[in-house]
Amino acid sequence: MSEAAGPLLHVVLFEPEKAGNVGNIARTCAVLGAALHLIRPYGFHLSDREFRRAVMDYLQGVELHEHASWTAFQGTLPATARVWALTTHAQTYHTQADFRRGDHLLFGPESRGLPLWLRGPLPGVKLPQPGGGRSLNLSVAVGVASFEAARQIEGW
Repeated sequence: MSEAAGPLLHVVLFEPEKAGNVGNIARTCAVLGAALHLIRPYGFHLSDREFRRAVMDYLQGVELHEHASWTAFQGTLPATARVWALTTHAQTYHTQADFRRGDHLLFGPESRGLPLWLRGPLPGVKLPQPGGGRSLNLSVAVGVASFEAARQIEGW
């Protein structure tokens, strides 16, 4: 990743609840060269044992940003920022999106997903879940969507 180009992607977690998921997501971000944004409140502390066990030593390779609220996060976005809401309520699949370097992929909390007030004004994409029923684990969903975005951007 070139410093001038910035991170390949920005993974944004709105009010994440599970330390282990966030630790695994941080590892995905380290591997991809993606920045990780955490929007409070969280359901854990970054010093929690479960988070440390999941993230291992990958955190040193992650550009981590903590934000006090959605409004605070929005205040850090450049005017040209593109934020994609990952939601089961979207009509478009993640493979149909046109991801670009520096895009923000926004994910909601594990127990309830993104609230309508937040996802409504954003372009939304969803992951196929042909088996029906419940949603994917958050860390799995981040991995699937992030790697598809990276594939499109890098041309793999």
